[in-house]
Amino acid sequence: MKMPADTKPALFDRAALAAHRARAQDDALFLHRAAVDEVKDRLAMVNRRFSSPAIVTPYPHVWQDVLPDAAIVADEDVLRFEQGAHDLVVHAMALHWADDPVGQLIQCHRALKPDGLLLAICLGGETLHELRAVLGQAEVEVTGGLSPRIAPMAEIRDLGALLQRAGLALPVADNVALTAEYRDIWHLMRDLRAMGETNALAARLKHPTRRAVFERADQLYAEHFATPEGRLRATFDLICLTGWAPHESQPKPLRPGSAQASLAQALGATEGKLPD
Repeated sequence: MKMPADTKPALFDRAALAAHRARAQDDALFLHRAAVDEVKDRLAMVNRRFSSPAIVTPYPHVWQDVLPDAAIVADEDVLRFEQGAHDLVVHAMALHWADDPVGQLIQCHRALKPDGLLLAICLGGETLHELRAVLGQAEVEVTGGLSPRIAPMAEIRDLGALLQRAGLALPVADNVALTAEYRDIWHLMRDLRAMGETNALAARLKHPTRRAVFERADQLYAEHFATPEGRLRATFDLICLTGWAPHESQPKPLRPGSAQASLAQALGATEGKLPD
């Protein structure tokens, strides 16, 4: 059967993701709580009171106290927003599981009132780069092949560009790198399972992986990414995106050629022509 031209295969298995999240343990959701702190810090720097916020999250109990009056929106492909109803939307630790991240941001934009703020926080490209490297090398050595195990995550510059594609003004992207330490690779994978962040790729292997792959990966991890005390380091890259629904009151860039003074004048330097 021929696939319609406008249909793309899903990157993620949403049913598997929902099952993983349903088994998540509250005491393992430290990344969400770190993200809560980051969101609070950023909101504290905004000189505005938000009266109609909304939060997109798979874990409402973690986020509901951040903004007590916020509407809680489930993390789904189609977000259940009322258009133009909110002056703040927080997309909380779910964008890295979206098949269409720019579509998610566009939906958030549509939910905002003019001059409303979008604040999105998610995992970025450096997340679990250590685990990705050692599992890939171990699988090639043991089985002679390579299978999808860790979701591809966008780099900060790419996520920043998505804000502009979504039509948001004054876009800003920054990141915070967090490092956790584990006894061994099995300890790390148990923690990821307890977070609800294990492999939900649609193209993942559907049968158990040979134990020899994980044993070799554990050896490689200890060789390349261990602390002096023998613990295994794991990086989690939190990326924070902010953008505003356009409004006439926002500052606009000057038109090219409209400057009244040159850079040389501002620096007190002599301006000259470049040699041919």
